[in-house]
Amino acid sequence: MVKELKNPCHQIEKAREDLIQELSQNMHLYGISESVGRLYGTVLFAHEPVTLDEMSQSLGMSKTSMSTGMRVLSEANMVEKAWKKGVRKDLYQPVDDWYKSFSTTFVKRWKVSVVNNLQAVHEMRDTLLDIEQHQELNASEYTAVKADLHTLEQAEKYYNWLSEVTELFESGQIFELIPKK
Repeated sequence: MVKELKNPCHQIEKAREDLIQELSQNMHLYGISESVGRLYGTVLFAHEPVTLDEMSQSLGMSKTSMSTGMRVLSEANMVEKAWKKGVRKDLYQPVDDWYKSFSTTFVKRWKVSVVNNLQAVHEMRDTLLDIEQHQELNASEYTAVKADLHTLEQAEKYYNWLSEVTELFESGQIFELIPKK
């Protein structure tokens, strides 16, 4: 019985496709859709700058969708435009600094979350303090207000801490504590 030899090119493509599939399924963590994740994977493994036309052939996406996707990836610092002599179309390549991509994307999301959640905490606290000061409360209502105020105090401490964490990422100081590999 003769053992069938596998084509290395097919194995490489299959390995790339498997990783691109996994990456694209997890892009929601960055607020990025799966289709845009596939676009990123295509750019990542192109190993040279590519045009929208070249990506369109391999992905079957419209140029409009790909252009929108590239804008999303560019805003997340995951891809950038490249230049090549003699090429008039836009070329794209992955950004080499994955740490910067992570920081840009997550800091933006965390900052919005912190601001919105702190605002909600402050509004609820003001409401509870107003109720406590201007309404007659029975024992269980008073206990509920005090318990909620304690919970809000803990929430505010957490969101202030998270704000400090985002500042570490935004300033790059995080890499002094945990160096890039």
